[in-house]
Parts: sequence; structure tokens; C-alpha cells
Amino acid sequence: MTEKTALTPATHTAPPARFSHGVKKGNILQVAGQVGFLPAVEGQAPTPAGPTLREQTLQTFANVKAILEEGGATWDDVMMMRVYLTDVAHFAEMNEIYNAYFDEQGLKAPASARTTVYVGLPQGLLIEIDALAVLG
Repeated sequence: MTEKTALTPATHTAPPARFSHGVKKGNILQVAGQVGFLPAVEGQAPTPAGPTLREQTLQTFANVKAILEEGGATWDDVMMMRVYLTDVAHFAEMNEIYNAYFDEQGLKAPASARTTVYVGLPQGLLIEIDALAVLG
């Protein structure tokens, strides 16, 4: 039986509750919902990358990618992404940022599947993204 391993990159603070930023078991890696917090600074509260959707989305991608890399995965291994937005009006802008980001990544595999839903997040946060990757 394969062990389940928690993943917490050095850029991330400890989660605020009993969950892992990422979990890997066998060839499956699940990235928990990530938001646009800047890399952790010891002794400081998490800080959003900025007030704009663009700043937060790009930082959120960086945070998801850090966990993928910690688990030995890349964007090419991602099968499913879920995007959580706080405002329906951000959908078109998020798609533009999303498309441009993944165009720049030079992916070899087809694009992952994706779902987008609208949720409430802590004040000041505009987006959250989680991902499921299958390695190998």
C-alpha cells in the first residue's frame, strides 16, 4: 500500500486548519485550494499579492505550481483544475489571464479539464484554485 505524503513548499505557511497544502499518494497529487498570498515570511501574517485579479491569479498559479513541483509534478500532469471566483464579473478577465499564463508555460499535454464556480472568500481575496495531477 502506498503512503500518503503531505506537501508544504517552503514558500507556504502552515495551513490555518487541519489540512495539507498538497497530498500525494502513489501517482496522484491533489493540490488544496490556493489563493494569491505572497511567499511566506516567518512571523508575518499571509499577505495577498495585490488588490487586482491579475496579481492574485498569477500568484495563485505560482502557489499551485510550487506544490506541484514539491510533489514531482508539472502543469502537464494536471488533469483537473477548479477555479473559485468571488465575482461573476471577473470571469472574462480571469479567462484572459488563464489563457495567457498557460500559453507562456509551453505545455506539451492537452489542456486540463476545468470548472469555475463563484464563492465567498476571506476579505480581499478574489480567486482560489485547486488542482488534481496524475504523475507518470
